[in-house]
Amino acid sequence: MDKRIINWGILGYAGIARKHVLPAMRSCANAHLYAIASRNKEKLDEAFSSFGFERTYLSYDELLEDPKVDAVYIPLPNRLHKEWVMKAAKHKKSILCEKPLSLSADDCKEMIDIAKENHVFLMEAFMYRFTNRTQKLKELLSSKVIGDIKTIKSSYRFYMDSFETNDIRLNKDLAGGALHDVGCYPINLLGMITGKIPTKIKAVKNTYQGVDTSLSAILKYDSGIIASIDCGFDSQSCLLTEISGTKGSIIMRDSFLDTDAPIVAVMNSTGKLTKYEIPVSARYEDEVQAVTKAILSGSKELLPWEESVKNNQLIADILAIAEE
Repeated sequence: MDKRIINWGILGYAGIARKHVLPAMRSCANAHLYAIASRNKEKLDEAFSSFGFERTYLSYDELLEDPKVDAVYIPLPNRLHKEWVMKAAKHKKSILCEKPLSLSADDCKEMIDIAKENHVFLMEAFMYRFTNRTQKLKELLSSKVIGDIKTIKSSYRFYMDSFETNDIRLNKDLAGGALHDVGCYPINLLGMITGKIPTKIKAVKNTYQGVDTSLSAILKYDSGIIASIDCGFDSQSCLLTEISGTKGSIIMRDSFLDTDAPIVAVMNSTGKLTKYEIPVSARYEDEVQAVTKAILSGSKELLPWEESVKNNQLIADILAIAEE
């Protein structure tokens, strides 16, 4: 692509876009907030006032038809991801789509195939993958500081003040639920570490209005690794990840945030404790910069597509077998 700046089009004015991704795009030198579409005129006016878009549309299709739009960011409800990724790819737009990319492995493969067919960039938005802390974790694991990995535990919970709302995260028809909303982060972390899907799964959940509001799962991999993930809307957590190996363990709190909390490695045989102090990241800015750079360089894939397929399959498998 013979450009130095990417003109972004935004499909919808969701909270994550308003609070995090749009400010990140505004701070990125190679990203330009060119256009936004929303079916809600009040939200559209607010977006224009807050971020100074050049163009606004009341129709997602109209935005996709704008030839000046190079790439689109899709923060729409989960159920709508496939439809609009497919449409954006057919319009030759590069795509950053909020997680989870799809609701099944088959849907995910279709979305990837259409991106390949139209030679466009596509990525599932997991901003934590671009932080200093995640890079340090990968470095420690690849150097086998704790030996061979045997167990992984990871949690992402927060407290939702009230379930008596119209929150899309509680909407079954829009594919809400805790696993789709926050549990996908521990799932993604497992995918990054293992590169596999488990051979055995056990899971339990609490539900409200047909969606999971709290879910825990135990997963066994063919390597012998046993992992557990925990997610929910009903309690607070420190987003803790613990990875245990034959020599020791790594403990990382606030695993998916911009914190400067150190990564701690404990060597069980000696009792030695090492704290790795990590500079604070701006995870959404890091993500936008990486994506924009990839699009400008002509890359089509930044986070592995095959990883997204496996992770989306695992989410669907867990939901299918989780018991109340």
